[in-house]
Amino acid sequence: MNQAYLFNQGHDHMSYNLLGAFPTTDPDNQPGYSFAVWAPAAAAVSVVGSFNFWKPNVHQLEKLGDTGIWTCFVVDARQWDRYKYAIQTPDGVEIWKADPYARHMETRPDTASILYDPRDFTWQDDKWRAVRQAGQDSYPLNIYEVHLGSWRRHADRNFMNYRELATELGAYLVDMGYNAVELMPVMEHPLDASWGYQVTGYYSVTSRFGTPADFKFMINHFHQLGLMVILDWVPAHFPKDAHALARFDGTALYEHGDPRRGELREWGTYAFDFGKCEVRSFLISNAWFWLDEFHIDGLRVDAVSSMIYADYGRTDFLPNSRGGRENLDAIGFLQQLNQLIRDKLPDRLMIAEESTAWPKVTGPVEDGGLGFTHKWNMGWMHDTLDYLKCDFVYRTWHREQLSFSMTYAFSERYILPLSHDEVVHGKLSLIDRMPGDLWRKFAGLRALYLYQMCHPGGKLQFMGSEFGQFIEWRFDEQLEWFLLEFDQHRLLRDFVRELNHFYLKTPALWQQDESWDGFRWLVVDDAPKSVFAFNRIAQGGQSVTIVLNLTPDPVPNYRIGVSTAGRYAAVLNSDDMCFGGSGFPLRPNPATSLVSEAIEAQGFSESLVFDLPPLCGLVLARAAIERSNHAEEGDQNGKT
Repeated sequence: MNQAYLFNQGHDHMSYNLLGAFPTTDPDNQPGYSFAVWAPAAAAVSVVGSFNFWKPNVHQLEKLGDTGIWTCFVVDARQWDRYKYAIQTPDGVEIWKADPYARHMETRPDTASILYDPRDFTWQDDKWRAVRQAGQDSYPLNIYEVHLGSWRRHADRNFMNYRELATELGAYLVDMGYNAVELMPVMEHPLDASWGYQVTGYYSVTSRFGTPADFKFMINHFHQLGLMVILDWVPAHFPKDAHALARFDGTALYEHGDPRRGELREWGTYAFDFGKCEVRSFLISNAWFWLDEFHIDGLRVDAVSSMIYADYGRTDFLPNSRGGRENLDAIGFLQQLNQLIRDKLPDRLMIAEESTAWPKVTGPVEDGGLGFTHKWNMGWMHDTLDYLKCDFVYRTWHREQLSFSMTYAFSERYILPLSHDEVVHGKLSLIDRMPGDLWRKFAGLRALYLYQMCHPGGKLQFMGSEFGQFIEWRFDEQLEWFLLEFDQHRLLRDFVRELNHFYLKTPALWQQDESWDGFRWLVVDDAPKSVFAFNRIAQGGQSVTIVLNLTPDPVPNYRIGVSTAGRYAAVLNSDDMCFGGSGFPLRPNPATSLVSEAIEAQGFSESLVFDLPPLCGLVLARAAIERSNHAEEGDQNGKT
């Protein structure tokens, strides 16, 4: 009863150990499954399934006091049996519902829950967990966003199993220099076209790709490779499917009862009632479930804006008790959740997809913040892509779009996303947004990726963008891997691989991401030439200089200030011929290095002068810094 009390009070973060179905024995030591479901308005509840030929009233549940929880034990139930709850509503109508806490569910279009023993896997990631729990103040974060159903498929177009994906995707991530993978929602969902964002089984990893044990195998394997795993998590809303959470006991149970707060008509879904204690328990426990039982390293919380604004997507909304547009219940829920994770699992990431100027999204809860560890920088993404889609002759009048992000870059702890949302719904693929002919498109995309990698903040890139897939992302088929048979696509992937590994091993690019100590503008006002330059600086003072020429015209005799006299080299050059660039020399006569001169520029007493290649990004450093070579990195994929 104590755990039920905590559930009713909204404080329990392990209610999945109370509710759902579990293998156990009765007082006579007969094996079976216990069942528990929250349905406070139900007149009666029974469990129906393959163990009783789907006959209602054979196995009746009894009420557990006034908790709203119904329980029973079925001696004949076994693992892999299918089941649902037959609920008699207050109106006397019988409805059949999947278990909200089910650990496994049928593959669509079937909708039954499946009995499953969670003691299904032996973890072997102790070394990774020890490294993660040790924690560090700063480390590189380079995320590859993946939709498991369309990354790769078998030749017959069937899905790959989690165990197959573990091997192929894991090897690819390590080779390419990503140190984290973010999985689009893997919680069970009935509609492929929802990409997983309309969840019906919050505690069930989708059976499209295997069992929960198979999924744990994949996470375990990624950890053994030194890779972080982040899950997309959707607490903002849920679909109206009759078998799932909607009107679960015949009443608005999980959803808010007032449609002005309880519906998101833009998406055709219900919104959770964050003011209800048991709903908070359900969601907080669910977050804890994935982080603890599945060893997940972080959650990316979807659609936070739709939660914290009561008028989000609504023309008619329910104001809060103060008459305002803030959803105080949702704000309180997010603060409660994030404070719990910070206190109990401080090494885990909690990432907000929040697209407004809401203050202190990553600020501490005790200071009035929402308590997330990171926030997607949607402003950077929109401004950058809007700038880069401009024809080159117009960029001179739009330079502020590329520089504006630095006016707020340290107000939150940001991740720079080039996500799935930017390559769908007619927005075009990233490479197809670049203006000009084919050469300029590839050159522009290489410059974008270098700029993203050198700008303060974590990085996120959606699958397929690393080799320049031209079509928009299609959820129902695998990526166009055949494009790697063509030089330009293969060389773009080579550049992204080199750039990723260079980022991981260059502390100046990530060690001081959260303050001006790690960043200094050099050139931000050269609008006529569309040239930008800045320094990134490590904690020890070692720096690299980034120069962007965002027009297809070379710029002769360009002068850039440097802090220390000496010999400099382009340690990374997106215009290098080995990446598909023009190979334009940095000086009229090709040279392996540049020597500084005692001529003042950008506030420094020393400077370099060289010819800027067309449509490119350069990383310059003292010649003592070696050129990037990812083959020598070994175990650099983890936290550095």
